[in-house]
Amino acid sequence: MTALSINLNKVALLRNARGGHAPSVTDAAETVLGAGADGITVHPRPDQRHIRPDDVLALARLLESRSASRSDVEFNIEGNPFAGPRDNGYPGFDALIERARPQQATLVPDGDNQLTSDHGFDLRGDNEALIGKIRRYQGLGARVSLFMDPDLEQITLAREIGADRIELFTGPFAEAVAEFGIDHPRSHASLASYQAAARHAVELGLGVNAGHDLDVDNLPLFRRIAEVSEVSIGHALIARALDDGLIATVRAFRRALDGES
Repeated sequence: MTALSINLNKVALLRNARGGHAPSVTDAAETVLGAGADGITVHPRPDQRHIRPDDVLALARLLESRSASRSDVEFNIEGNPFAGPRDNGYPGFDALIERARPQQATLVPDGDNQLTSDHGFDLRGDNEALIGKIRRYQGLGARVSLFMDPDLEQITLAREIGADRIELFTGPFAEAVAEFGIDHPRSHASLASYQAAARHAVELGLGVNAGHDLDVDNLPLFRRIAEVSEVSIGHALIARALDDGLIATVRAFRRALDGES
């Protein structure tokens, strides 16, 4: 079964818009896990626009306290490994991984002012600095996943530099389904490129995750890729939850991922 990790960035964004403590990120984590999510994802950015360092540590404590009853719950921290400390209190990505000790660190090549992650790593060139980061996080007990486009050459390079997994950037697939429909040849052509990428990764010994704009409309098609071990979903799920409620929405995404009506 493909694991469902819920990204809570947008819960923190709503809280930060008003200040204070509501809605609570840790309460949201408890809710989605109780509704059937398999893990929690956060992507703390240096400008602290949503998830903040104190959220990361609070979630780490929460998930550690749950480990006795659910040892399979995973904490996944995403971010640019080269994002260092900032004057606003952001301690740097290295420090967050060291303090929180997540089960997975997903490395993303996004800039400080980037609205959302929109491309994978380009690993052609000198990767020594990135290799050092991968080894550092692995030494802290984290599985390391690299955010990648469905490019076979790049995926091969991800394996060569020591990554444990890749996370396929699924934005183009989601855009195809949204524009043309789930049954359109272009949507299926896009799916085929991701299927080929996932199979190639597994053949190389890499695990495969996926994320970006996956939702209940496109998951019934995307779930056909049996090689995908985990999907990370945030914006689409939280947006739908405004209408249907968080518990019902997590269950709807779980059903879509599992192929249930």
